[in-house]
Amino acid sequence: MAAANSDMRVVIAGADGRMGRALIHAVAATKGLTLAGAVEASGSAVIGRDAGELAGLGANGIKVVSDVAPLLQQADGLIEFAIPAATLAFAELVAAAGIVHVIGTTGHSAEEEAVIAQAANRATIIKSGNMSLGVNLLAALVKRVAQTLNDDYDIEIVEMHHNKKVDAPSGTALLLGRAAAAGRGVDLERHAARGRDGITGPRRSGDIGFASLRGGTVVGDHSVIFAGPAERVELTHRAEDRMIFARGALHAALWARGKKPGLYSMADVLGLKDI
Repeated sequence: MAAANSDMRVVIAGADGRMGRALIHAVAATKGLTLAGAVEASGSAVIGRDAGELAGLGANGIKVVSDVAPLLQQADGLIEFAIPAATLAFAELVAAAGIVHVIGTTGHSAEEEAVIAQAANRATIIKSGNMSLGVNLLAALVKRVAQTLNDDYDIEIVEMHHNKKVDAPSGTALLLGRAAAAGRGVDLERHAARGRDGITGPRRSGDIGFASLRGGTVVGDHSVIFAGPAERVELTHRAEDRMIFARGALHAALWARGKKPGLYSMADVLGLKDI
């Protein structure tokens, strides 16, 4: 692990993905951070390539590798936007190294979430369905509005992403759903309506509805609708560039350096817990 007064050395997992390349690019532009390694799955076509060239920066001397464990011994943290199974493998290795783990990966099952929580006994983990400042501020606003408006206002969450996204609802939609449920003081799992088809009958009072749209190259659009008698309140966030997520993840990594082990969220990072 690097000395505390030096640049924070971070490893980027999923280096060949959209977010991986954005993160490599963002690290190079962020004061206080240094790229310590770039990782991809074994068998990837980019193994051995220069990470800087992969991200469009020009050569930086960091080769993409498949074995993350040796890199973690010389790093202060790992940032990953990958797949749920990969998160679990990373969580064990990062916990063993006792460093920072920033998880931008979404789509984890309840069992996988429990494994991540267990790893947080030994590692400082920041996990969020969305790393952007705007989305996390939106979540705080959703919670406040849900607290203020009663069940006469039905809550619907609509999200749209590019046609390559594999999980639905999006991690951000679920983040917003949890915020709405917290505002109402209810359990999201008991009140979520994730799909409607056919003769469904009237809407159940107190449900929090989700609708997922997929198409084109949309980075991420999210709206939370409070539909009441004769009026609607709509809160919306539209992501225009993946760099907002990369910058948020790097901000989280820097915030986490030196923090005690535990499972944190972007609300902790941004001081939004009490809003």
